[in-house]
Amino acid sequence: MRQRLVQLFAVLLTITGTANIASADDNGSYEVKITNLTRGSVFTPALVLTSEKGLSIYSEGEAASDELAQLAEGGATQPLLDALTATGKVKSSASSGLIFPGKTVTVNIAMDDDAKRISFASMILPTNDGFIAANALKAPKKGKSLVVYMKALDAGSEMNDESCLNIPGPHCGGEGYNAATGEGYVHVHSGIHGDGDLSTAAYDWRNPVAKVTITRIK
Repeated sequence: MRQRLVQLFAVLLTITGTANIASADDNGSYEVKITNLTRGSVFTPALVLTSEKGLSIYSEGEAASDELAQLAEGGATQPLLDALTATGKVKSSASSGLIFPGKTVTVNIAMDDDAKRISFASMILPTNDGFIAANALKAPKKGKSLVVYMKALDAGSEMNDESCLNIPGPHCGGEGYNAATGEGYVHVHSGIHGDGDLSTAAYDWRNPVAKVTITRIK
């Protein structure tokens, strides 16, 4: 079953794109572990960044950027990476594999003296526009770890109809990003209500949905 999910989602990624891996000066690196705490949801490959202070992927209560909407609705990381890189604050980037329920993926990412902040973002499947993300977390010092528990967020860029026609990925195989609007602002995701094709018993959650551990390893 898991192999089938990977194969199906590989098709999705050829449409939505994945992050390129950039490198920073070899002054050190961080280990970023992302654990999926949900019972039935899958996290798409996460975009992980090192940056200067002030990098922002999202702001609760404000409209999502088009690039964030593309990630939250379809799992695409490249448009968001390009937009954030254009700010001049991003120093290095990497991406993970799929993150299945109860599983942990590890991403190693380079750092330099001007890039001691960690940001990341990933779509939650199956949802219309659910995601997890962190804005420029202050990375720990050498030999230390930072543990953060993440709540599910809603990009507000697509209505939560829970229809498989509007949800991509291995569970549904429907449409990814489109230009239609939803609630209009980023907010805490209210979970799966069983209004469309999704079962609450299989896919609903209670926050937090992810555990992230950041360790400086060099």
